[in-house]
Amino acid sequence: MNYKYFLFTIPILFLSMACNYEPHTHGEEQKHKDHAHRSPHTQGSEHAHEHGHSGGHDQGHANKHMNTTSFEDLVKRFDSPERDAYQQPEKVLAYIGDVEGKKILDIGAGTGYFSFKLAAKGANVIAGDVDDRFQNYIKEKIEKENAPKVTLKKLPYDSPALAVGEVDKVLIVNTYHHIEDRINYFSKVLKGLNTGGELLVIDFKKQDGPGPPVKMKMSPDFITAELRKAGFTEFELNDSLLEHQYIIRAK
Repeated sequence: MNYKYFLFTIPILFLSMACNYEPHTHGEEQKHKDHAHRSPHTQGSEHAHEHGHSGGHDQGHANKHMNTTSFEDLVKRFDSPERDAYQQPEKVLAYIGDVEGKKILDIGAGTGYFSFKLAAKGANVIAGDVDDRFQNYIKEKIEKENAPKVTLKKLPYDSPALAVGEVDKVLIVNTYHHIEDRINYFSKVLKGLNTGGELLVIDFKKQDGPGPPVKMKMSPDFITAELRKAGFTEFELNDSLLEHQYIIRAK
């Protein structure tokens, strides 16, 4: 036997197997783990606010999907009239309620779509994202619009980077499916909320329409089950306010 030939073919064979292997999944939870990111954050899909969880290591299908679009086109998409039409930000802000003087972390802030709107209502907003490009974009926008109530926070992929009881609310819009190890991540979110604080998750209904492909969208029941494992105990679901999205209020 030609041992030189045999030894040479072994690594090639294993490389081919690795490139073509697709692991079997079991149930919805494993399926979503395979499609999820980070965040982050974090911040893809239409992305992390349709956004900002793009990054240096493999973030999964959601971020790969988002990163097929250039940064410039993502910015245009996140702040477009088309987004306004389905996102209905004034309805969302009315649902969130009075935010005057509240400290809010916006996870996967992207272009600051909600960060600046919340600040205009009197909130002190931390615009958090894992992507330096979006952080730089918001920094320039803060200076341009003289918006001192918006501050920046570069988020790691595995944490909201909050001190215990640091904020009154955490908002995550169109970004939940970008988070890896979500139960651990949102247990940290819960610790970062002060007494009476709440998490608001806004994401796409599992149907055709704006946002990522349907297979990347998650049902509110699935998200609620994960948040319950993370330690949240009270939930309010609103799936009628918006045509294409639902809102989960968790405490």
